[in-house]
Amino acid sequence: MRRPRRFNRRLPPSAHKGKPGAPYVASGPRKKQEAIMSLRFLDLARPSRQHWLGYLLLLPAVALVALIIVYPLFVSLDLSFQKIGMATLSAPRKPFTLENYHKLFASPDFWNSCWVTIKLVVVVSAACFAVGLGTALLVNNRFKGRTLARLFVALPWAVPEVIAVVIFAWIFDSSFGLMNWLFIKLGITSQMINWFSEPTAAFWVVAITMIWKGYPFVSIMTLAGLQSIPEDFYNAAKVDGANAFQRFWYITIPVLMPVLGVTSVLVVLWVFRDLSIIKVLTDGGPLKATQTLSIMTYDQAFGFFNMGYASAIGIVTLVLCVVASLLMLGRKSQAMY
Repeated sequence: MRRPRRFNRRLPPSAHKGKPGAPYVASGPRKKQEAIMSLRFLDLARPSRQHWLGYLLLLPAVALVALIIVYPLFVSLDLSFQKIGMATLSAPRKPFTLENYHKLFASPDFWNSCWVTIKLVVVVSAACFAVGLGTALLVNNRFKGRTLARLFVALPWAVPEVIAVVIFAWIFDSSFGLMNWLFIKLGITSQMINWFSEPTAAFWVVAITMIWKGYPFVSIMTLAGLQSIPEDFYNAAKVDGANAFQRFWYITIPVLMPVLGVTSVLVVLWVFRDLSIIKVLTDGGPLKATQTLSIMTYDQAFGFFNMGYASAIGIVTLVLCVVASLLMLGRKSQAMY
């Protein structure tokens, strides 16, 4: 016996047009696409347990960053508006005052420290980039012993700062230093130079020490960027007749701009905050010729125990670092585009 034919009682989508509350029925590929989109919407609207697990795993790191960085920053900001010393840190807080900032901006020592810091940032950053870029281009070539050469380039960066300071303190010692012996042998001078008693000489000793300690970082970062440049770029430029300088200027530098921009910001921030090299070599002297903002902050906090005044110097230094970073990142973006 023939089975009765079944009819689909569901009306087509066109039959529901214009009727309020009528369901929309999708068919074919559109139905599949809407199902996928609804699943995505539900996945974003209602995070799964895996999402919450990721947030929970990140929570200890966020709490640690807040404890180490954010909380001390707010404490320093609060102390900068208080006239407070080491012995009165636990005393009840007084109303906020701008006395520390008034005293700071009226102090000749502060402006001298700003000038020394700016000079040191410009000299050390420029020299680190010149030496670091040159050594990176050198060890990027293929030659025998390249691995050993790269090791020697990175060696100063791996040496602790205190050991680097001891080495350069011996090199520039006024009695038996290597630099005085070399100058006398070459006939540049006939008597010993007291490098740490003259302001200009002391500044350059500090700058040379920081350059020797900082250029390997620039070299390592630049070398990593150089190795990411395809050889096809240089081969095509050679076919077009470009010489070595043109290949460097029109291929190497533009491709390295993102790396150089980030590296420049890190080097500038390092020079701004460095304390150990200057503290051990000259302690800010002679005649405050090497007193940077970091040295002034340390002396006011742990030498004179003016915690409020030292916090004000630290906040101003932080603002200068942020402004310098934003300016450098802005110039990097303009150079890229």
